[in-house]
Amino acid sequence: MFKPNLRSLLLVSTLLATPLATAGLEEGILAANEGRFEEALEEFNYLADKGFAPGIYELAKMYEEGHGVQRNYKHAAELYQQAVDKVHANSMFALAVLYQEGKGVKLDKGKAISLYEMAAQKNHPAAQFNLGVMYASGDGVIQDYQIAKQWYQKAAANNFTLAQFNLALMYYEGLGVPKNIEKSYIWNTIAEYNGNMDASKSRKLDERNMLPGEVEAAKEKADAIYAKIQAGLYAPDGRL
Repeated sequence: MFKPNLRSLLLVSTLLATPLATAGLEEGILAANEGRFEEALEEFNYLADKGFAPGIYELAKMYEEGHGVQRNYKHAAELYQQAVDKVHANSMFALAVLYQEGKGVKLDKGKAISLYEMAAQKNHPAAQFNLGVMYASGDGVIQDYQIAKQWYQKAAANNFTLAQFNLALMYYEGLGVPKNIEKSYIWNTIAEYNGNMDASKSRKLDERNMLPGEVEAAKEKADAIYAKIQAGLYAPDGRL
């Protein structure tokens, strides 16, 4: 299975999400992307000191990746936790990955699941996908394809292509669901629209088991679902 790789009211003493804070965050991100790590660190440290969760998150990433500072997973985890306490979804996801891999913290799959669920409930697509992977493989939880499918559906509705592809695989292989080549074709097609070449290959395998009329009908369904996903109007409910 694949594994990946996007605010609440704060205390009076913290920096609120003002245009100034947002501008500083954007400047820091731009500097980091351009390799101007010293400038980025200055911006992120300032925002972190003010308790601005997105700034804390970006600073944690610098320590996790070793950009402009010595890589320090433990400090990254501590910073992510600070942002998690401020209900920051990206930090929930990032900290979950560290717990899942045992980097900077004691390996704890249960803690990882809990953090992924927190982020997933805030509609974080990668967290929803990772939960799907963990439930499908029984990694840290009892294997449950039904729960895996539910999380894949949520991530797929958020146009997360790996979830769309894995959902197709579940239907193709009949994992926790009745084997259904049409639904496999539909989700492979949608994932292919997002540039997933593995899905493109799988779609062609689906076609070998379908009549021309079935392919045409399935493609129409795929196009309709993809249009809804693109418009943010697709709500997964287990039906196509």
